[in-house]
Amino acid sequence: MVEEQLRSRGITDSRVLRLMAAVPRHLFIDPTFANRAYSDHALPIGQDQTISQPYMVALMTQALRLEGDEKVLEIGTGSGYQTAILAELSDRVFTIERIGAIAAAARERLTAMGYSNIIFRAADGSVGWREMSPFDRVIVTAGSPKIPSFLEEQLRVGGLCVVPVGDSTNQNLVRITRADEGLREEVLCSCTFVPLIGREGWSAGEAG
Repeated sequence: MVEEQLRSRGITDSRVLRLMAAVPRHLFIDPTFANRAYSDHALPIGQDQTISQPYMVALMTQALRLEGDEKVLEIGTGSGYQTAILAELSDRVFTIERIGAIAAAARERLTAMGYSNIIFRAADGSVGWREMSPFDRVIVTAGSPKIPSFLEEQLRVGGLCVVPVGDSTNQNLVRITRADEGLREEVLCSCTFVPLIGREGWSAGEAG
């Protein structure tokens, strides 16, 4: 997986590559899909949600430029796979999942794996987590119709965010830097994520 799907496609951060090889992706998926655990595909995790393909997890993580002491906000816990990678590379991860059953399963899984630097919340992630802000990094693992407005308040000056932005089926992965004068945007690639449902995202009806 690391050589064929990641390194060959431009993932160069040695820490990201090491962790993508070390964190057992098969533990985050339904055993029905065990034979596809390390294929470069998103896989269903129930309730119309997915675990992202390994390349996208690696790309988004690399784009955050983590150094180890960051306070990270993750919007969309999902299976917890991306959460685990972030927890290995940063000081603390605050992760939000809107679907209670998925949030509970991820929390149980990650706690059993020994992670102690992850703070969980079951809530609408489209509005961020104001009480715990500001954050050094923000990662959104669902497609948003716009750049999240909460970044202007909750992302620290000098901080980075990666977020898929577009319609409910096709987006561009955007890296945002919060500067003194405002938010700077850089498009990294095209992508497709499940829709970000919530007050500042899509409504359930709009998403499908």
